[in-house]
Amino acid sequence: MKPKKSIIKLKYVVVILVIITILVIVFILRQKISDYFVNKDSKNTVNVLEKDVIVKSKTTRFIAAGDFIAHDALNLQAKNDEGQYNYYQFMDQMKPVMSSADIRFCNQSTLVGGEKFGVTGYPSFNAPEAFANNMVDVGCNLINTASNHSSDKNQSVIDSNVALWQKIQGTLTVVGQNSSDEARQRVNYFVIDGLKYAFLAYTTYSNSTPPASYSVNMYSREFAKLQVAAAKAAGAKFIIVSMRWGTEYSEGVNGYQLSESQYLADLGVKLVLGHGPHVLEPVKRLTGTGGNETLVWYSLGNFLHAQLEPETLFNGIAVLEIDPKNASIISAGFLPTYMHYDWTAEEAKKQDLLARKNFELVPLEKATELFKSSHLNTTIDAQEKRISSTLNMFTSIPILNLKDIGL
Repeated sequence: MKPKKSIIKLKYVVVILVIITILVIVFILRQKISDYFVNKDSKNTVNVLEKDVIVKSKTTRFIAAGDFIAHDALNLQAKNDEGQYNYYQFMDQMKPVMSSADIRFCNQSTLVGGEKFGVTGYPSFNAPEAFANNMVDVGCNLINTASNHSSDKNQSVIDSNVALWQKIQGTLTVVGQNSSDEARQRVNYFVIDGLKYAFLAYTTYSNSTPPASYSVNMYSREFAKLQVAAAKAAGAKFIIVSMRWGTEYSEGVNGYQLSESQYLADLGVKLVLGHGPHVLEPVKRLTGTGGNETLVWYSLGNFLHAQLEPETLFNGIAVLEIDPKNASIISAGFLPTYMHYDWTAEEAKKQDLLARKNFELVPLEKATELFKSSHLNTTIDAQEKRISSTLNMFTSIPILNLKDIGL
């Protein structure tokens, strides 16, 4: 009987050892599984943190183009046999550039009252409705209409221009010409990426006396001060001012531009977009009395037009990146462009302006073949150097290419 009891005891010991072994194995496995998921979660957390660090926060791209001018030669080439106008064909290669930005400022330098008032060019302009429509087709969505040519015709033409922009879809806001004093005093706003912008637009001079006191936003310090104060009171954190000013065909900034840009900076304006000289002028960062920084483009030059001088034909687009959280401009660059047309030496000698044809606006890096047929007594290299030296007189502005803006 004793040997049998020993065997039974041995079996119990073995069972107990097996149970203990199983428990130990389960414990070890549970610990390893727990460590695995802890480590996995930790790795994921690290990855998320690293991603948050290296991924750039959302910025708003703002681009600004110069003058759109409906010259006679452009009007002639834009009109087809059926009497319809198409200006988009002259600037279609700029569409990808414009489409790369969220906000796309353009300057309607001449009246667009429509065909019913007669299509005329320099010196008293009025363009067909297609001119404004094609501005939007190429990408413009923030439009200035205040210029020295706003009063080339009567109030009826201005009213027609205002009404046209009111019915065109796809704009953020259009400012400059008015059909009432209420409209003149109104401050216009838009919101992009959660940031509220105010857009103000003025001209400092007019070729003709405006037909009414409200026809066009004529600049004065008092008027600008009132509108900037209203914009701030309405919660706008980024105030843009479009200014028609400067000396025509001068790449230098005059004293009036310097004084008024500083005044606007002192008011708290973030960005000043200048135009009127038809050529590029320098860019300058100013500090307002409140410690704010204001970026001033004294002249953006021309965009779509038919002027003659090389300095008017080689211009470009300002490219800004804005941080919507801080309402600040974090970078500024410039993409050069070239406005081409064919004009023979004989036609140029005779100054036969209406003989010009094959108008095409392109990024400068795509201008090599077009420029081979140019009548201009210059080189692309010389113009690139001029553009860079002009822009960088006060502030460093890098010259961009299509790759730099993601194209």
